[in-house]
Amino acid sequence: MLSYVDCVGFAGLTEDEIEAIAEHEHVPEIVAAEFGCCLCETIEGVPLMRRILLDDIRHAEAHGAVLHALHLRAVLAKFEAGHEVLH
Repeated sequence: MLSYVDCVGFAGLTEDEIEAIAEHEHVPEIVAAEFGCCLCETIEGVPLMRRILLDDIRHAEAHGAVLHALHLRAVLAKFEAGHEVLH
């Protein structure tokens, strides 16, 4: 049986990136890990992941969650540094 930690390792994403997908898609983190893994294996997926993070940032800012928005900006920066993102 695979643990959540195993799934995070297989996904090729950080826990923060997986949490952002879960937040955006309103799904459990284990589902977000699988979805994120699939996203990052396609040419369309990396820009979609960027848009997910940007949506989460906008949502946090709109609701006054300044610290959460700052955290998500750091997650986005790390994601972009690790993946080729076409704007």
